[in-house]
Amino acid sequence: MPVSKNFRHACLVVLTLALAIAGGPSLMRSRAQSLDVKQQMIKTIDYPAARKSDQTDDYHGVKVADPYRWLEDLDSAETRTWVEAENQLAFGYLKEIPAVEKIKERLTKLWNYERFGVPFKEGNRYFYTRNTGLQNQGVLYSVASLADEPKLLLDPNTLSTDGTVALSGLSISHDGRFMAYSLSASGSDWQEWKVRDIETGKDTSDDLKWVKFSGAAWLGSDGFFYSRYDEPKENSLKDTNYFQKLYYHRLGTPQAADELVYERPDQKEWLFGGSVTDDSRYLIINVSEGTDSKNRVYYKDLALSVRNPPAVKLLDGFDAAYNFIDNDGPMFWFQTDLDAPRGKIIGIDITRPERKNWKVIVPEAAETLQGVTFVNNVFVADYLKDAHAQFKIYDRAGKFVREVEFPGMGAVSGFAGKAKDKESFYAYTSFTTPTTIYRYDMVTGKSTVFRRPQVDFKPDDFETKQVFYKSKDGTSVPMFITHKKGLKLDGSNPAYLYGYGGFDVSLTPAFSVGNLVWMEMGGVYAQPNLRGGGEYGEEWHKAGMKLRKQNVFDDFIAAAEWLIANKYTSTPKLAIAGASNGGLLVGAVLTQRPDLFGAALPGVGVLDMLRFQKFTIGWAWVSDYGSSDNASDFKAQYAYSPLHNIKSGTAYPPTLITTADHDDRVWPGHSFKFAAALQAAQAGPAPILIRIETKAGHGAGKPTSKIIEELADQWGFLVRVLDMKVR
Repeated sequence: MPVSKNFRHACLVVLTLALAIAGGPSLMRSRAQSLDVKQQMIKTIDYPAARKSDQTDDYHGVKVADPYRWLEDLDSAETRTWVEAENQLAFGYLKEIPAVEKIKERLTKLWNYERFGVPFKEGNRYFYTRNTGLQNQGVLYSVASLADEPKLLLDPNTLSTDGTVALSGLSISHDGRFMAYSLSASGSDWQEWKVRDIETGKDTSDDLKWVKFSGAAWLGSDGFFYSRYDEPKENSLKDTNYFQKLYYHRLGTPQAADELVYERPDQKEWLFGGSVTDDSRYLIINVSEGTDSKNRVYYKDLALSVRNPPAVKLLDGFDAAYNFIDNDGPMFWFQTDLDAPRGKIIGIDITRPERKNWKVIVPEAAETLQGVTFVNNVFVADYLKDAHAQFKIYDRAGKFVREVEFPGMGAVSGFAGKAKDKESFYAYTSFTTPTTIYRYDMVTGKSTVFRRPQVDFKPDDFETKQVFYKSKDGTSVPMFITHKKGLKLDGSNPAYLYGYGGFDVSLTPAFSVGNLVWMEMGGVYAQPNLRGGGEYGEEWHKAGMKLRKQNVFDDFIAAAEWLIANKYTSTPKLAIAGASNGGLLVGAVLTQRPDLFGAALPGVGVLDMLRFQKFTIGWAWVSDYGSSDNASDFKAQYAYSPLHNIKSGTAYPPTLITTADHDDRVWPGHSFKFAAALQAAQAGPAPILIRIETKAGHGAGKPTSKIIEELADQWGFLVRVLDMKVR
């Protein structure tokens, strides 16, 4: 679940009417009877006891019961007892599946390959991460020359015995002397920032706490800007996060002495991101409200002879998205969707900031502009063309220079750098291509391989195609389908339909060891690009927001129906999955069309749409979801909220819910309440299980060992409930 569009870009996650309508309840009964009851049966009485309270809330005159409200309190003895019992049930069930250990062995073998992060340069040194294969966390290295032996800077694997402390943020001073880095424990969004002297490899005394959703922006090598919250008064994992503030930290001083740079006591939901221009002249303050793609941009002139210069409100209309690219003195360049839903590049002279003086550098194209960097004095524009990468280079005047050539239909990240740099680096990946790192010569346009991983499989044994299908309202939706070559379209193949559909997030082709193992077992992997995402710009995003959220679910249901109608799979063989907002997606379609799917895997999902805004950063999602405090939003949310649309006496398909006890992004109470309600309502023999990971959060920084264990359990679960024949 993202926090804002800008933070998503900085940080960086996880699908024919004949079968759909024909049988109604009788179809569900026949499907349930056809399953292997001995394999799947868990009697209702075997589910852990979950007390039903008489909690009822009034939403605009509608009485809504919330009998499992007590499960929102993770620290109560009653909740802990329930969690322990549910884990005993789930892990006991999974342990009895013979395929789990074999799958885990294959995952472990394939995962054991060397992989690298995209290098970047500061001062006279390059920096990149490397994982030898099965390390829980990637290790950070530095090197003066790409041909030199790399120097180890930070190994997060030494910071905990189980790999649950992760490097979550990194910023190098422009002269390459110091490294500000943040650590997150057990998957929490909370960060603790420290500073390391790169030459000596020793940490300084600097230690910053209560930081969340922030980077570090250096001003010279004396200190940096960062954003933080006040220390929580009660539960640091559960409490809502309001009143973020922007500070400046000077090296060698205690955090208590940090200078408050900008705050808005009148705007508790505003988020502040600080960045410093490469010429060190301006502090750019990005102001966002939750996950809304629109933002404001202020700046401070750091050359003024004032200790804390005033903030100039350059873009304060909150009328579009404005992503700062770079500057040339007073000329600021932005990527924006103002009057251009698919994005364009504009220039604003801050000495003449009136809109009539703005200049369009690169106009809106047919493709969707995802991001822009400024390297070697040219713009590198990252486009999506039907959800796969296309990069174009333009000079300062907006004249097209060239298109970057890639090996095929895939996803690309990188191309960072500065105006003076003659080189950059990028990562290319596809469903059958492990992430390969390239060095790009900005002058000649030539790409050369920097690091190519070696994975124990044959890419030529698999194939990927992109299809377009019609959703319920006739909208054309793209979908990637990947599987072993020679697949027979007879409806007998197990299929894994994965989706997201929200927050302007685009799902693009990417290599996954987990998906590779699924396909090796004969499975089909399908990934539709649902409305609500960013694949076709802001209009596509808005088509899946708030009162139009049902479009996302309709798109996913239509994808399932297309796969069935075209004989890629059939209902008893079709599994659906998604995480975070994708967990909401799975929960919603599961309750709307339980007859359509053979299994469901909702992960860390937003499943109570009436109370999500009451926990941690949940209020920030109101821009996409709306709020139950608003009568019209409530009506729409109540109609699809997974928790509130579970119907007693329904035969639901086999379901494995996953969450983590340290998830402070999507509160685990969502999954707890959904599991208890679904178990109580289940009328069929299929298992409803919840797997609760300990010492883990929303997914970021999860150790390799935990990822492999969870995937092995999920694939093993599907092998059993989909009756897969796996060698």
